[in-house]
Amino acid sequence: MVRTRVIQTLFAYYKDSDKTVTSARNELRKSFADTYDLYFVLLDFVNEMTAYAQVQLEEQTGRARATHSNWKPNKRFVQNRLAQQLFDNRALRARMAEQHLAWDSGMSAVSDVYRRLTESDFYRAYMEADSCTYEDDKRLWRHIYQYLMVNNEALMDALEEMEVVMDKSNWTVDADIIISYVIKTIKRFKADSTPETPLLEMFDNEEELQFAIELMEKTIAGHEQYEQLINTHLKGWDADRIAYMDRIILEVALAEILEFEEIPMTISLNEYIELAKEYSGDKNYMFINGILTEILRDLKNEGTFFKGFAVK
Repeated sequence: MVRTRVIQTLFAYYKDSDKTVTSARNELRKSFADTYDLYFVLLDFVNEMTAYAQVQLEEQTGRARATHSNWKPNKRFVQNRLAQQLFDNRALRARMAEQHLAWDSGMSAVSDVYRRLTESDFYRAYMEADSCTYEDDKRLWRHIYQYLMVNNEALMDALEEMEVVMDKSNWTVDADIIISYVIKTIKRFKADSTPETPLLEMFDNEEELQFAIELMEKTIAGHEQYEQLINTHLKGWDADRIAYMDRIILEVALAEILEFEEIPMTISLNEYIELAKEYSGDKNYMFINGILTEILRDLKNEGTFFKGFAVK
């Protein structure tokens, strides 16, 4: 995600001639903060859907009373113990309040996921089981995120609307990745977890943010050098026809490979090939791989020093 953020920020930076390195740095920081807000919003989905289910249950109960039905409400879902822990979690409540985060404009996703849930086999098994453990409560919510929210169009539409309302960015791009972080968070909760239970930090460590800033700044500083390297190795390709995003991916990749000696070259190459697959498609990623390979081969033949050793 760190490299993705750098590429996205540079894409906007190069498109706007009025942007400065300082403004790009600020945008990069904001993009990380926005993604962290998305983590809290998606985690709070547990509370929103539990509240929605409670309303549905109350309406069903009211209809049963009106018709003098003997229907008995099943409260297992609305009394889910993990949901109660997240409702009580102080870090979650504080972030939602401080950043004015809410699902008000995204309730269509809540109703969509709830409908899908009530139609699912794993929900019926959960609700009809003779007994229910805390682990069963956790498992249900892991399944909801994993099977009902990943690649969910209604959720993407809701997050897109919420982005506009709350002035956030990249939520629809990052949603599936952040869902995996939410699942990781759920796995960490235990039956005796308290309201003080910590959630995931924005970064694994402060060095990640510093790395992102340095990578972006080094890419900008070496822009002309990297552009020349790329154009020199196009070999039959029209420089004006190379996709703009492909150029940015190539430049950031070169900045990392040539400037960050502590990162193994294989890791850098693999990271940017995967990013090329995501942003440029199956055919263009092979083009990006080929250009990088040619550039590094020539640097090796020239005896250029990079990655901490002399390439021969």
